[in-house]
Amino acid sequence: MKIIKILKSPMIAVYCLALMVAHNGYLMLSPILERVLLNAPEKFRDFHSWQETLSFLETMDIPRFMIGLVLFCMAFTLLMRTRIAWFSSLLLLFCIVLTNAFILKTNHSQVVYAMFTIGGLIVYWRHFDKHSLGSTSIFAVVSILSLIVYGMLGTLYLGDQFTPPVKDLPTAFYFVMVCMSTVGFGDIIPHTTMARMFTLTVIIFGITIFAASVASVAGSLISHNIQRILKGRFSHVVRKNHYIVTGSSALAQSVSQGLTDAGGVVTVVCYPGNKTQFPATTDVIEGDPSAVATLEQAGASKAKYIVALMDNDADNAFVVLAAKEVGGEDTKTIALVNESQNMNKIKRVRPDGVLSLQQLGSEILVRTLNGDTMDNKMNINIFFNSAQSPDGHKSP
Repeated sequence: MKIIKILKSPMIAVYCLALMVAHNGYLMLSPILERVLLNAPEKFRDFHSWQETLSFLETMDIPRFMIGLVLFCMAFTLLMRTRIAWFSSLLLLFCIVLTNAFILKTNHSQVVYAMFTIGGLIVYWRHFDKHSLGSTSIFAVVSILSLIVYGMLGTLYLGDQFTPPVKDLPTAFYFVMVCMSTVGFGDIIPHTTMARMFTLTVIIFGITIFAASVASVAGSLISHNIQRILKGRFSHVVRKNHYIVTGSSALAQSVSQGLTDAGGVVTVVCYPGNKTQFPATTDVIEGDPSAVATLEQAGASKAKYIVALMDNDADNAFVVLAAKEVGGEDTKTIALVNESQNMNKIKRVRPDGVLSLQQLGSEILVRTLNGDTMDNKMNINIFFNSAQSPDGHKSP
């Protein structure tokens, strides 16, 4: 059972996709690296000019090398499950398909493999929903450095096609930075079609990468600060040994308020849009209450009780199942039964307590009519029906 549970874990799909993306990057890099290892030592031994040293490379080798290198870096960022790494990997894989299928018209097996990887990323896109400032910063740094390397190699490779010719690293670096920043001093000018097209790619990529990098980093910072300001009033809440109440029904509102008034720490989990039904001081998490990730965010592993008070009995059953998956050893689950005919169905998920308002009201009325005394012990026995499975055995 543990093996099946591990295989169903979202991280397995994430690891597999990251490995496939890295392998795509390796397939792009390996032929160029082999050519470099075979030719570079001899070329550098008899070094005369950068253009002559890089002459063993083909025209498309430099962009293919940079795509492979960035893909390899994105594979590690994918492990953080960030949306920006997912989008970047998808974009680069599309570049591989376009380059091999329509420009080079070779490596058909690599095109199929890249398309298969693209399909996997699209199918499991929900697993890449994180927004991390760290991963965004990594993306920005890798993108800018990759563009600088691409620009310098391309400039040196086409050195004689500029006026004046570019023959050294400092001049190539200067030209790339001028193009990326779109300053355009005009002291170095491409005079061939290939050099002009290359310069255009550096300018376009420079504008795009600079804008995307600044927007990504600044956006993450602004979003983080806004969330901290909006949720600052909850910074004092320690989600430990607390109560988690799921749902936004009238009963959920009453129970959460009652627990809060009694001095308990309460976290409410409700569907998006229902937060306004609770007081502004309530610690509310909006999301799917039956989702494992949402309960983890609410601190289910350290909760004292997880109380399912949804309007639908099926939702309450799913909340109990999710709570048993992420709850701590001492965490107890209580499920509300809205319709008495669903009692046995709720008991099949084995909550620690089952609450049926219909049975509770009926029992209190019968005992009142019979003149029975309602002591505290009797109230507890009435309130929580023993969570037995349909065969009569109590849940462990």
